[in-house]
Amino acid sequence: MTVKTLEEKFQTVIKKNTFYFFNQQFEQKYEGYLNSLKETLLVLKNDIENNGLKKACFENLLEEKENGLRALLALTGFSNEYLKRLTTMIVLKEYWCEDDTPENVKEWSDNKIEKIIKTNKYFRKGLVNIFFEGATIPFLSRTLPLFELKKLSISKLSFEIPEMIDTLIRYKEKGSYSGKKENNPETLIKELLDNSSISFEKGELGELIENAPDTKRAMDFIIPSKKQPSIVVECSYLVTTSSGQGDKSKTEISVDSLLKEHYPNARFVGFVDGIGWYVRKGDLKRMVSAYEDVFTFRRDEIARFEKLLSEIFEK
Repeated sequence: MTVKTLEEKFQTVIKKNTFYFFNQQFEQKYEGYLNSLKETLLVLKNDIENNGLKKACFENLLEEKENGLRALLALTGFSNEYLKRLTTMIVLKEYWCEDDTPENVKEWSDNKIEKIIKTNKYFRKGLVNIFFEGATIPFLSRTLPLFELKKLSISKLSFEIPEMIDTLIRYKEKGSYSGKKENNPETLIKELLDNSSISFEKGELGELIENAPDTKRAMDFIIPSKKQPSIVVECSYLVTTSSGQGDKSKTEISVDSLLKEHYPNARFVGFVDGIGWYVRKGDLKRMVSAYEDVFTFRRDEIARFEKLLSEIFEK
């Protein structure tokens, strides 16, 4: 094979760029799926107009239609990932998931959810209750961010134009909303430190750069400074689950060993929170084993962290 020059390789990409690759067969197949969702929603809309907005309409949708759940999610703008999280706290759960407790709860796969939707009427009722009444359930109103809670409004299910426009807007702005700095829970820690006039830095610690260049990593909060760290804080807030959680826990254990060796007087603590960790107990146990203490972002836990800061820095 003739070795090409840099310019020849550059021109290959410029002149023969496909711009947007797509598989024609896949596109046609997926269009069929999208049309199926549309037709399912049109039939549902007609049913509601003729018979009124009733829970039974949506229970039948979930039981009888192949893509009934996907259609319901499309109508409300509620994501499949968020739905999977909510199966750990759904109403009527005692009728379809007797073995689940806070100690052994595990996240279900899409296939398992679809299977139980077809075979268990209580699970269907629980799902429908969430979409009908979710915004009024105290636990959900305390747990879900307002951006998501608004999707669980009964008016979303009646095909009202203002609510459908609201759904479109939330679809469009979801990425922007998630990426806003103010929406990052680490902001709470920064504000606490700023309000307490306690200095901090972010980044890599000098001793680790010099002695462990291949395993060191940037730290979220180094308090009060990289030169004299008293507390090193790492934050992990997850609302989704992934295979990377196991890798992250191993990394934190490695960092803990490095800190003990090179900064023995520094306390290594973690903020570990979110339902993504709640449903991955094995990874969670490994994760928290790395830290001297662990906090969540609940108010009483923030206060406990504040107390730790005052105990250390008042000295």
